[in-house]
Amino acid sequence: MPYPPQFSPYILDVEASGFGSDSYPIEVGLALEEGARFCSLITPAKDWLHWDDSAESVHHISRQVLQDHGKPVQAVAHELNRLLHGKFVFSDGWVVDEPWIIRLFTEARMEMRFTIYDLQTILTEAQMDVWHEVKAVVADELNLERHRASNDAFVIQETFRRSSGVVSPTLVQSL
Repeated sequence: MPYPPQFSPYILDVEASGFGSDSYPIEVGLALEEGARFCSLITPAKDWLHWDDSAESVHHISRQVLQDHGKPVQAVAHELNRLLHGKFVFSDGWVVDEPWIIRLFTEARMEMRFTIYDLQTILTEAQMDVWHEVKAVVADELNLERHRASNDAFVIQETFRRSSGVVSPTLVQSL
């Protein structure tokens, strides 16, 4: 059953130091209600050493930028708990985003006070059928210059919202 057009789930996106099990979160972004967004760079913990240059070529965030502009893991974890306390938040990269957020909270020695779910758990079959087509339209329309976690989260949220009322791929063109 399609969601009402005004339904926009909270979306979380994480950029990381790499793609493997040694990687850690370097930026977290949220798309919240009514277009509100949150984004924070994360200063790596002392024992977070892994760095993958191919990941940096995707997110364009250097270690120096993290040192200069990142926030401590405790501050980021605290802010996520403040913004998301008791809420459900969804990720289209849940299989990697959730472990990275768990790693953040473990390092911060804080309890995570929200739950992360795979976005697919709330997508209808009709949404899945048009997802990539709608997302391409949204990304093109928004024309967000920088690849940042909050921008990615916003594109995903807007794609969810628009695809929730779509019943066939031909309707996407009228968006």
